[in-house]
Amino acid sequence: MTIHLKQAQGAPGSRILALGAARGDLVVTNDELVGPIDSSDEWIRQRTGIITRKRASKGLDAIDLAETASREAIEKSGIEPSRIGAVLVSTISNVAVTPSMSTLLAERLGVAPAPAYDIGAACAGYTYAIAQADALIRSGAAEYVLVVGAEKLSQYVHPEDRSISFLLGDGAGAAVLGPADEPGVSKTVWGSDGSKWDAVGMNATFEEYLDKKKPWPTMRQDGQTVFRWAVWEMAKVAKQTLEEAGVSADDLAAFIPHQANMRIIDELAKQLKLPEHVLIGRDIETTGNTSAASIPLATHRLLEEHPELSGGLALQIGFGAGLVFGAQVVRLP
Repeated sequence: MTIHLKQAQGAPGSRILALGAARGDLVVTNDELVGPIDSSDEWIRQRTGIITRKRASKGLDAIDLAETASREAIEKSGIEPSRIGAVLVSTISNVAVTPSMSTLLAERLGVAPAPAYDIGAACAGYTYAIAQADALIRSGAAEYVLVVGAEKLSQYVHPEDRSISFLLGDGAGAAVLGPADEPGVSKTVWGSDGSKWDAVGMNATFEEYLDKKKPWPTMRQDGQTVFRWAVWEMAKVAKQTLEEAGVSADDLAAFIPHQANMRIIDELAKQLKLPEHVLIGRDIETTGNTSAASIPLATHRLLEEHPELSGGLALQIGFGAGLVFGAQVVRLP
């Protein structure tokens, strides 16, 4: 006799129901950072588009920012916390290798024993988590999913590093996804390019630090390599994402790329030949580069400033350390 296993069946689609945001409590100006790198406010603005960045004071960790952002998203979604079926946290700045940030966040929010896990895909982490949340909901593995990008990158900044130190900020963005009769998240185009593994990342391993061979690991990057890869290769990924979603640039209401650098954002928009009506997320100007948190933070701000975007389509694309990338078209909450 053949025994047939039961299998869950989910909704036809999923969509983002609500967003939440939290940024570091400190405003750090360019003038506060230029001394150690022998630079100027004008140089940083021209190279990155950053005027100020948000950083978290000592004692305020990424998990705290994640909790604040998550509570806003859950409240706005109108969903009882007990109905959250999974918690996905994208981060590279948890204070411990284990246990995960997601399990503590689930406990703080009162959604445990929902399954929870961290995603270490750096700047592409939010798009990776959105892809997984969509799959969980459509497969019936979860009805509602909390997705969070949370980073405190200031703890990995070397003040004398001219390649990346002035870029980084701290923050968290959260999204609640739920079932939908029609797709609110397109097919995700994602992948990796390990040939450029050392183009952006840490300048030392923790083992080297413990063996006193190198100081505390901090972030660094090969700026030109990252810039060329981000602009030329990610423009191709963005175009492929639109094709896979069955939409054109004219159908978009917004373009929300990872907030890596304003020059990269502007060049990507140029490569995509976006129509004038498509609004572009530029949260980096006053928040800085927050890695996995940057896309939800930029989306949250864009919706605050332009509530008429609600219900429209947005192309979001994340790319960074690894090198990893992910992109999808989503319907804005």
